[in-house]
Amino acid sequence: MTSLPPARPDLIAAIATASGRGGVGVIRISGPDIAPLARAVLGSVPAPRRATFSRFLDREGETLDEGIALHFVAPHSFTGEHVLELQGHGGPVVLNLILARCLELGARLAEPGEFSRRAFQNGKLDLAQAEAVADLIEAASAEAARSAVRSLSGAFSARITELVDAVIRLRMLVEATLDFPEEDVDFLEQADAFGRLDTISTRVAAVRSQAKQGALLREGLTVVLIGQPNVGKSSLLNQLAGYDAAIVTEVAGTTRDTVREAIQIRGVPLHIVDTAGLRETGDPVEKLGIARTWAAIGKADMALLLVDAAHGLGERETAILARLPDGPRLTIHNKIDVTGEAPRAEEGEVWLSARTGAGVDLLREKLLVAAGWQAAGEGAFMARARHLDALDRAAGHLAMARESTGQLELFAEELRLAQSALSEITGEFTADDLLGEIFSTFCIGK
Repeated sequence: MTSLPPARPDLIAAIATASGRGGVGVIRISGPDIAPLARAVLGSVPAPRRATFSRFLDREGETLDEGIALHFVAPHSFTGEHVLELQGHGGPVVLNLILARCLELGARLAEPGEFSRRAFQNGKLDLAQAEAVADLIEAASAEAARSAVRSLSGAFSARITELVDAVIRLRMLVEATLDFPEEDVDFLEQADAFGRLDTISTRVAAVRSQAKQGALLREGLTVVLIGQPNVGKSSLLNQLAGYDAAIVTEVAGTTRDTVREAIQIRGVPLHIVDTAGLRETGDPVEKLGIARTWAAIGKADMALLLVDAAHGLGERETAILARLPDGPRLTIHNKIDVTGEAPRAEEGEVWLSARTGAGVDLLREKLLVAAGWQAAGEGAFMARARHLDALDRAAGHLAMARESTGQLELFAEELRLAQSALSEITGEFTADDLLGEIFSTFCIGK
């Protein structure tokens, strides 16, 4: 791992508001010396941190637009550099004219995520906070937005920093013991080094649990509906979606292709995939649909096998279950409105009616449990797969350290590796290529 090089000392500019028409549009400029551009566009440099009504001028001194100019002097800005924001009318033509004028004056078009990257490089945000900026913009639910704000405000980073500090203190104790080998393990026992290690491991597990909830809010869960033709897969999709997302008929084989629908259960995003019924067929179009069904199953996080409640699991359903990849699954006994059964849920099974909606709430609860959602998800941090991976590696190194207490050199090395893994989350030790990948997913202008 290497530290990140300083930000490029040039002026960048971009439209910071969403594409399309709106009441207000914002051009953001950031760099080491913004005064010449401000004088050319505005006629003067606005007073710092004060909204100034201004005309935005072209090279001939003619007005392109008029609006509000905001000037932030380094290091008191989002990026830590001098920043100028031009807030004009939100038409794409006029915004592009103003942006073109800024580029004409020596700025260059910002790369995706470059403003946030500069904020990270200049110490205004750590990496987890910078990622939370993009997650907040992309939040698909109120719960996800609150989780992203929690990470952006530094709550996640603070917990990671506390863990890193605890590991460092333990490392100092172990390293000092290595300098006095006659003290060896007895000294560590007297200093409760192993109790400290166990406490750190417990705290890592708690942070991971919260991070996992945040990752679920961010990524969601892909659920595929499978079964024989005409068992009610499309009807169940419509019940979960709350409207007729899929065509439902009495004709077996109506669904020929996968139908995808995004829903939310308590703010947790679920991507429901309705598929073609699985059966032997000579119809080439239906065969193609069945092939796509198996492809969707391979990519899903969870499979719901629908069966007719009148006959339950038969040979064909058992054969389908045998072909499913390892992973969470539920068997849904549908059409209880025909059999007269009451809705109920048992381990791995739900009885419901996709036509009337009876028992669908039981299925929603089962889906949340299968996803790993906890009722205490309000404390979740917005997290990504790389965060969970780093926490997993840190937990693994701490476990190895616990097993290496009789070999202090190995003990110390495992603690060092645990510290390094945790530090990747906030960007203290992060490879340049990973940073490029992270920030390339951001919006231009953010």
